[in-house]
Amino acid sequence: MGEHILLRISDLTVNFHDGNGGLEALDSVDLDVPECRFLTVLGPSGSGKTTLLRIIAGLLKPTTGSVRFNTPEGNLPRVGLVFQQANLMPWRTVIENITLPLELQGVHRGYACDRAREFIELVGLDGFENSLPRNLSGGMAQRVALARALIMEPDLLLLDEPFGSLDALTREHMGTELLRIWQNRETTVMMVTHSISEALLLADRVVVLSARPGRIIREIDVPFPRPRSDAIRYSQEFVELARDLRSSIMDVSEPMPVEKRNNHFRNAGRE
Repeated sequence: MGEHILLRISDLTVNFHDGNGGLEALDSVDLDVPECRFLTVLGPSGSGKTTLLRIIAGLLKPTTGSVRFNTPEGNLPRVGLVFQQANLMPWRTVIENITLPLELQGVHRGYACDRAREFIELVGLDGFENSLPRNLSGGMAQRVALARALIMEPDLLLLDEPFGSLDALTREHMGTELLRIWQNRETTVMMVTHSISEALLLADRVVVLSARPGRIIREIDVPFPRPRSDAIRYSQEFVELARDLRSSIMDVSEPMPVEKRNNHFRNAGRE
């Protein structure tokens, strides 16, 4: 049997209009997201990666095309979203920030706190239940944001560059922690990142977008078996695949001048 497709994006185009004219952010994007898989999205700055996540989350509407969830009939999809900034409520403690989605659903406070403690343990924040956000490091705050999204038990978890504001070492550590958490839960995840190493460590599939307007120019299935560990970053196969993906992104990061592009294609057959 084939994979169950949780999300199907068809011929998605997004145009923004303002007083200075129009901006085409995404063009004819077609993408299937299988259930219980981890998908990462790479691409140059301005390629529409965040716009794509916001469309899926229902925060923006597409100009044309469709986004369809394949959930049981009558059930609205549960979508969790974690941004680059943790966006915690500064007056609420760690456990109170995590229980917020359940409180908004009218869940009994005692049950909500019990569930929150499970996710506090999952994300490695034992002992910080009653800490306020101002007393947390950036990595710890992102763990709270992740737990807050996961407590909803989302059908799809969207991660928009969640470790982008962290220093390099903390970011690498948080990538390893996210790998551990995902391998524990196996939630369907779609994550935007600028880090090729992060994308390959975490994902089952990597999608590469072109420069604006964003089009899918490449999809690869990541060949490394699970469970994975951080040590895989140093294998020869990992390094070669990362180099290959970097080349794909560099090729589309800057539009090639017309004359240079024509010469490029004329010479391509001679190489």
